Amino acid sequence: MPKIIAGIDEAGRGAVIGPLVIAGVSIEEEKEEEFRKLNVRDSKMIAPRVRVRLAEKIEKLAKDIVVVKVEACKIDTYRKQGINLNRLEAMKFADIINIIKPDKAFIDAPENPEKLNLFIKKMLQENTELVSEHKADSKYPVVSAASIIAKVSRDAEIEKLKKKYGDIGPGYSSNKITIKWMKDYMARHGKLPDCVRHSWQTTKNIKGEKKQSRLSGWLRKND
Repeated sequence: MPKIIAGIDEAGRGAVIGPLVIAGVSIEEEKEEEFRKLNVRDSKMIAPRVRVRLAEKIEKLAKDIVVVKVEACKIDTYRKQGINLNRLEAMKFADIINIIKPDKAFIDAPENPEKLNLFIKKMLQENTELVSEHKADSKYPVVSAASIIAKVSRDAEIEKLKKKYGDIGPGYSSNKITIKWMKDYMARHGKLPDCVRHSWQTTKNIKGEKKQSRLSGWLRKND
């Protein structure tokens, strides 16, 4: 039996708008070189159009592909339950591994790879060997492939949101378009939609600004 390896990576971890998307890609170990020939690498280093073309090629080469989307409102619910983003990702990583059932899984670890491995192993149904590393998407082609699939999938979700809400930008707090959209929407509607992560500090700050603005207006009227 050929040895099956899998790569797991995410997109949208730090975003304030849109889902967290986690992808798992598996392939026979002896065929991983085919991914390398595609020149796959960290998805952030690849132009959007190229990512889409690579995703199509990856889908043809991969044994299995699993994509998990955790919507913003669900992330908020998990956080209310005391489940932070690191633990949430570990849970979803384990779910993907249990579906793919690889002999070995390579994971792009956001932080503390050793702790991540211990947490995932408690939830695994099979004795899968785990390799969690920082920047694994730049080192292992199978993780690079997962990175590309995750990014393309999240980009598609952001495009859906743009059709519904207008130009929300890429959904990150560091982006001026995203922040402007959030402030404008808050000003018009007095609240933000469910596609926004309400538990994020950025969102709390914008809500606080709106509340302060209302208070200032009330004080001026009653001066």
